[in-house]
Amino acid sequence: MFEKLFRKKSISKILQDAAKGYGDHENTLHKTLGVRDLTAFGIAAIIGAGIFSTIGKASADGGPAVIFLFIFTAVACSFAAFAYAEFASMVPVSGSAYTYSYVAFGELVAWIIGWSLIMEYSIGNITVAISWSDYFTGLLSTIKIPFLGIDGIHVPDWMTMDYLSAYNGHKHAEALLAAGKSLSALDPATALANNAWLTAPQIGGFHLVADIPALGIIILITWLIYRGMKESRNASNAMVVVKLAVILLVLAVGIFYVDTKNWNPFAPNGVSGILKGVSAVFFAYIGFDAISTTAEECKNPQRDLPRGMMWAIIICTILYVAIALVLTGIVKSDTLAVGDPLAFVFDQINLKLMSGIIAVSAVFAMASVLLVFQMGQPRIWMSMSRDGLLPKSFSKIHPKYKTPSFATIVVGFVVAVPSLFMNLTIVTDLCSIGTLFAFVLVCAGVLVLQNRPDVQRGKFKIPYVNSKFIIPIAFIAAIVFAFTQYGKETKAFFFNSPKTIQTVTFVTSLSGDELKIVKEEIVKNAAPQIILAEKVDAESYLSALPADRYEQFISASKVSVEKKYESGWCLFKHKIPMWIFLIICVIITFYCITKNLSLIPVLGLISCLYMMCELGISNWIGFGIWLVVGLVVYFAYGYKHSKLANPES
Repeated sequence: MFEKLFRKKSISKILQDAAKGYGDHENTLHKTLGVRDLTAFGIAAIIGAGIFSTIGKASADGGPAVIFLFIFTAVACSFAAFAYAEFASMVPVSGSAYTYSYVAFGELVAWIIGWSLIMEYSIGNITVAISWSDYFTGLLSTIKIPFLGIDGIHVPDWMTMDYLSAYNGHKHAEALLAAGKSLSALDPATALANNAWLTAPQIGGFHLVADIPALGIIILITWLIYRGMKESRNASNAMVVVKLAVILLVLAVGIFYVDTKNWNPFAPNGVSGILKGVSAVFFAYIGFDAISTTAEECKNPQRDLPRGMMWAIIICTILYVAIALVLTGIVKSDTLAVGDPLAFVFDQINLKLMSGIIAVSAVFAMASVLLVFQMGQPRIWMSMSRDGLLPKSFSKIHPKYKTPSFATIVVGFVVAVPSLFMNLTIVTDLCSIGTLFAFVLVCAGVLVLQNRPDVQRGKFKIPYVNSKFIIPIAFIAAIVFAFTQYGKETKAFFFNSPKTIQTVTFVTSLSGDELKIVKEEIVKNAAPQIILAEKVDAESYLSALPADRYEQFISASKVSVEKKYESGWCLFKHKIPMWIFLIICVIITFYCITKNLSLIPVLGLISCLYMMCELGISNWIGFGIWLVVGLVVYFAYGYKHSKLANPES
């Protein structure tokens, strides 16, 4: 059975099947894409929610130094892109990382990759659809037509938000109000979620909260993808031109309002602040690999796919760094934790026209990302269906439109339904971890195939640099650097030293009696003007304290120790991903020495695995559950129906 689980496809067999039209399906995909189209698809996928939304939170956490995180992430993605490009050159068919893993590791790993890619494309599209909805409803609220009596089109809050965000926001608001915060002092996101929950219509106590605009845009994009690649390409290219023009306009206008004093301090929250934005920044880059799913629709995939990927990453990195510098130069970085940072910045300098232009372009930008992601998933399912791992209907090609029609419709449902009720943060992190896992295995796949003489090479091959000495020296240098420059933090990690719980978590976890104790302690420690404990806003007061004074307050508080500190297993479980990373680094170092592994895919594997570990244990658990569900589906259907298990089929 073990051999059957890891049965592999040969590259020559894949190429023979492609030449024959895959036997069962006489209809093939249209070959219409060149380098320019592929680069445009890459830009369409990368320049979207990242530059119009998540860049704000990342900049607020990391300050102007967030540009280093953009550069690091771009380099990591470039390493992975080299691996994708080599595979795309060897195996120029649809399927992306799924097909590549089938060649390198065998069927079970290929299935796991195909299943995890659902997290990148489908769940990633849920994220983008929710962000698109936020921008679209914001844009509607700014529409003013005096002679028609229209002063903004306001969609009810309960129709613009997912159920989980509204419920969690309401509970969070209740905890903060109990801690002494006034309703008007709630942060905008919490206030919006609380209002959505309270004003939503109810059926038998169930609150009807759903993101209707997100549903609408997914239906529209799915229809466009269904109609054909040429139509999708033309729409994508048009939207790319619009958003690039707007970004260049933002840079051209914004540079005259930059105050270099706002860049000091450059990294206000240190390295930890910069790294807090890993998930948001990486999410900004995912999508370049979607180019590889269009291999069968390329005129010359072996030449054009590698070029398209690289050009897309280079162009987008330059734009991200430039935008981050302009944003953090116009306003202080700590004010940028908003959902629409570009529009917000120009509001602050009273350029309302620019804010309106940005809001309109953001709607197009998000839609182009939806288009590319929604295009990628059906083509992966089509490849899995051709291999027998999914039912035949998933590989059905529309006779007129030449698209994987059934798979496209199913993807529409898979994205549309969850977008009504899933939380933005949850889907962003799940999307990132699923994508990073695929990147790690693609890089590992190149390493597995590097010395196999039976592998048919394509026109593009990663430049070989022996990692035998570079990786071990870098590993030792990293350990020395950690213990010398960050000795306290490194020792705390290895010895699992107790960690003070953050302010909001501390306040919202307190019972009524504990909250009363904390308020009394605040009165004793606070300025004389605070007299009545009942009027104390505990969260605001503690959040305003410097780190050392907050530590002193927590240490002296009479609240139970488990409410004040994370320790033992509760603390250690969050470190498990990083321990996995360190152990794998040791194993990779050993193989670099003994097997002379190629440097670039090794660096891609290590950097992508590191970003996975920064996403936290809760995301690993969610991803693990997702993979278990996938294995159940595989053993229930794919294992028995695999074409490799039934060669005569």
